[in-house]
Amino acid sequence: MIDKEQIKHVASLAKLEFSDEEFDEFAEKFQETIKMEDMLTHIDTKGVEPTTNLSTRTTTFREDVAQKEQSRELLMKNVPEEKDGLIKVPSILDTEGDN
Repeated sequence: MIDKEQIKHVASLAKLEFSDEEFDEFAEKFQETIKMEDMLTHIDTKGVEPTTNLSTRTTTFREDVAQKEQSRELLMKNVPEEKDGLIKVPSILDTEGDN
């Protein structure tokens, strides 16, 4: 049985934040998923071919041909913010609290 504290621990490792109500809901749904997975382990699959590809389509490869490059100025034209010729983006890594 997965408890609320284990879910909080995994969420903190993934740097996810949830309210107590959301943790309770998530724990309940996670437990339902575990039960469904457990039911699958009891199904007899002897003689059933493994599924390796769900698509009947084949991959179409194109010839690797060099194409004319676009100018840096043209590429940077639609960039919202740049610095020293590079695209400036918001930081997505929060290093606060990391030990």
